[in-house]
Amino acid sequence: MRFTDFLRTTVMLSLAAASVLALVTLAGVNNSGNDHILLFALIWWVIAGAIGAWIGRRAAASAPIATLLAQARTQQAMPELNPGPIVLQRLWPLLLCTAIAGAVAFLVPQVPAVGAGFTIILALSWRRQSSAVKAIEDRDGAQFYVERSSPWRPIRLIRSPGFRSNLMELNGHRRVGIERQA
Repeated sequence: MRFTDFLRTTVMLSLAAASVLALVTLAGVNNSGNDHILLFALIWWVIAGAIGAWIGRRAAASAPIATLLAQARTQQAMPELNPGPIVLQRLWPLLLCTAIAGAVAFLVPQVPAVGAGFTIILALSWRRQSSAVKAIEDRDGAQFYVERSSPWRPIRLIRSPGFRSNLMELNGHRRVGIERQA
């Protein structure tokens, strides 16, 4: 699975988890009749949105992702593409926490409310990372793939050859072209 696709999938699954947790929070609050929990949840979600937007404001790759890209193993052939197992192997903690928080919503609606806030932070803070990685891929003429490994090991990447873009300046204007070899 391409690393840029993995980052986009992580953001989308985080947003989906936040939506589900917000819905079960509302259902739990409706069941309990305690409106203070709803006020707490709304304030926390706004604060979480601000925190996530602040963390993810930069268009550059974060330090951990830059380190991950720098440590990528080079491979000449394109690796096997199996996005489903890779997503499950890497994002199972998000899925498990969402399921557990959603399961206790009718007993303790505060739990999914807090969980929704943390998934909002995750989604908003990672929202630009795939674009930053794509820019690095275009600059270096490489593509990064998530290596299939044990879910208990840290994520590792494979670097394979890709297409390099060449930004040439002509009379002060930038033009995107394909690099030609002499």
